[in-house]
Amino acid sequence: MQAHAIRRQKLVEALGSENRPFVLFAGESAPKNYRDNVHAFRASSHFLYLVGQALEGAALVYDGSEFTLYAAEPTVADALWHGAQPSLEEREKELNLPVRPLRTLENKLAERHFMTLPVMHSGAAQSTREVHERSLPLAKAMVAIRSTHDATALKHLRLAAEATHAAHVAGMRATRSASHEFEVCAAMEYALKKRAMGTAYHPIVTTRGDVLHNHEHHRALRPGDLLLADVGAEEPGGFAGDVTRTWPARGGFSASQAALYDVVLHAQQRAIAKCAPGVRYRDIHLEAARALTEGLVALGIFEGDVDNLVADGAHAIFFPHGIGHLLGLDVHDMEDLGDLAGYDEGLERSAQFGLSYLRLDRILKPGMVVTIEPGFYQVAAILSSADRCAVAGDRLRRDVLAQFSDVRGIRIEDDILITETGFENLSAAIPKTREEVEATLAS
Repeated sequence: MQAHAIRRQKLVEALGSENRPFVLFAGESAPKNYRDNVHAFRASSHFLYLVGQALEGAALVYDGSEFTLYAAEPTVADALWHGAQPSLEEREKELNLPVRPLRTLENKLAERHFMTLPVMHSGAAQSTREVHERSLPLAKAMVAIRSTHDATALKHLRLAAEATHAAHVAGMRATRSASHEFEVCAAMEYALKKRAMGTAYHPIVTTRGDVLHNHEHHRALRPGDLLLADVGAEEPGGFAGDVTRTWPARGGFSASQAALYDVVLHAQQRAIAKCAPGVRYRDIHLEAARALTEGLVALGIFEGDVDNLVADGAHAIFFPHGIGHLLGLDVHDMEDLGDLAGYDEGLERSAQFGLSYLRLDRILKPGMVVTIEPGFYQVAAILSSADRCAVAGDRLRRDVLAQFSDVRGIRIEDDILITETGFENLSAAIPKTREEVEATLAS
């Protein structure tokens, strides 16, 4: 709990002259269909970051001088249905934080105007999905302290990366005998469950890699298919892993698949190598775009000058998303705060297709953890759109592209910690080269 106490103090310091009362809500369970049948509770990450426990319905209140936690008092019904719960006094000792009955919170909030932050699932009185102008100082202060990670957070992120490693190896090994996507997905989730962990987001395990967020797992695995697996662990503290690998569903890579896989891998390696303090994240995205375009020109899919193709945004025909995002307690960390978290002050989203989807554009600092995840996708809706493809014109050789029809989507993603001198790849142990992948598939 000492780490959480330090974080609370840092938040107050980050507020500076804007030191005003605020409240952060943990949120509530969302029902599946009726009140008592609910989805698993996941506390608001802002609350979890400062308190360290997922206490449903609770609220952390700062009155301008000290923090107080408001939590539900245990009842006989709780003991019957959910097991005995700690008393408020026991929670106070455990958290080293004053704890008061949740039923007294309403009167506390009526005393003055409190700043607050969005809560996805909460009671009607607290519900908000946007940062009110009055609460902007709190949002900015939270971004300031959460955008870089302390030693405790990094310990949790490493645990998530280790479990994510186990999940991907399990998925590769399960592929050899699996008949459907859901069997591979089950093997990956089982590897996490064995470590008392779950997934940080809904797993993507699909032979339709051209659908970027494909959450269906019903397809059969067939010879010639590539299987794209985007799966990350959520460790008990709530921190996330986020890794994508792509491998053959049957046998090895075909010649065309191998060629494009190596192009994507080289683009990722170039982007990772550029990660360092002081570097603008958008420049890392453009480095990946340039490396990818160089590879596509070498294969004959594009013709023309690489720099001109990238400047025009032609690469977005095949790489339409951003290079990655912040990673922490949320897999897309703090995106509930929108571009306030993702973009440094003075930096704005581009209007160019592809670049406009860049979730993060900050100057990198030591302690930040970001994902680096370039890809190549043949998305029918893009390739059939005259407007989207006009940017490339006759520089796109569709006759050559047809030779790569067995590649629907390839994405390669790692979790990168920015250090004082460069970077550390937290997920480096997960097989990634074609040789490593094929050896794991055969093991």
